Amino acid sequence: MAATQQLTHVLPLGSRVNERGNLEIGGCDTVELAREFGTPAFVVAEDDICARARAYVEALRARHDDFDVLFASKAFPCTAVYRVLAEEGLVCDVASGGELHLALRGGFDAKRIYLHGNAKSLAELEQAIDAGVGHIVLDSFMDVDRVEQVAAARGVTQAVLIRVTPGVAGRTHAKISTGQADSKFGFGLDDARLAIERLRGSDSLDLVGLHMHIGSQLLSLDAYRPAVEALAALGDFSTYNFGGGLGVAYTAGQQPPAIEEYVEEKVRALHELIGTGKRLLIEPGRSLVANSTVTLYSVETVKRNVSTWVGVDGGMSDNLRPMLYGSVYEAFFADRPELAGSGETAHVAGKHCESGDVIVRDVPLADPKPGDILVTPATGAYGHAMANNYNGIPRPPVIFCKDGDARVVVRRETYDDLARRDV
Repeated sequence: MAATQQLTHVLPLGSRVNERGNLEIGGCDTVELAREFGTPAFVVAEDDICARARAYVEALRARHDDFDVLFASKAFPCTAVYRVLAEEGLVCDVASGGELHLALRGGFDAKRIYLHGNAKSLAELEQAIDAGVGHIVLDSFMDVDRVEQVAAARGVTQAVLIRVTPGVAGRTHAKISTGQADSKFGFGLDDARLAIERLRGSDSLDLVGLHMHIGSQLLSLDAYRPAVEALAALGDFSTYNFGGGLGVAYTAGQQPPAIEEYVEEKVRALHELIGTGKRLLIEPGRSLVANSTVTLYSVETVKRNVSTWVGVDGGMSDNLRPMLYGSVYEAFFADRPELAGSGETAHVAGKHCESGDVIVRDVPLADPKPGDILVTPATGAYGHAMANNYNGIPRPPVIFCKDGDARVVVRRETYDDLARRDV
């Protein structure tokens, strides 16, 4: 990809610069996609998601006999994404009644769904148990009481796991670190022991194992072993869910561990600290979908004062992560990707009425001008998931691309959609 070679690992697998000099995703020309479907738009290389799902399955199959790969669907809760990963044979992790609804709609068998959440409502628990959800991950003593109440009322025995905060924090941003003792998620180690004893006396709940998740966007694997060691001290169970968290490359300088290396670390910790005859679950989300997707924007304005501000037709309504926790991205123009990393230093600014609405800071952009199609890679995780209507902006479409064919799987919202729920 000429000068964009350094960005290859942040783009979807199979991306290339075509004969016109334009970036192609899934065999589709991104300049033509912008012309046909408008901007902003989430453009997904469908084969990229499939390839990463298969890489997880193959890496686990080579190292451990009894396992499942769960799609942590909060990363990209889109019916079409659920459908692709259900067809790939993955299991699903949902964190709300809405995600459960979408997962079922996308083709996941209820028995292959795990319900998470730190503040599950009674209605969500009733919805899950009535649907026949395979497992519920318990997050608090109140969770225990509520799930037991619903299961007993329906005369069923519900399989559950206990979410444990092992007192180990992964090296990541504080807002996406979850394994530390002072967390809104899960049971601390002492409370986990009490919950285990409590569940052993339940007629309606079947405790099959333990769950942990120490954080997201982890570029180092060194926190997993001490976290597994903490779980090992809680007793012997048939099932262990070691969560997700593998980081991805958002910028040319980021080099996350490979899927195989990540899986090897978790399997080794299980075998050495707990044992070999266990069911191992892992739940990747970001690392399954982030790099499958790019967002296309149109440049509306270019302003030069102290800095150069390249204003686009989206922003914090389609990518909230830079505003929430300072996430960084690359950016370049779809019709001159060979010039990625060159040009004047600029800030890519969104159109929203917030000074903090800046998608990418200090990025070299080659001769920005109104009408240019700007690409930000690695937006498959939490772009669509966190999209919102701030300033009355309709949410973007999701476009699947494969073998040169593009199809809309989530249409662009209209202004009428903004008022559709009015009464």
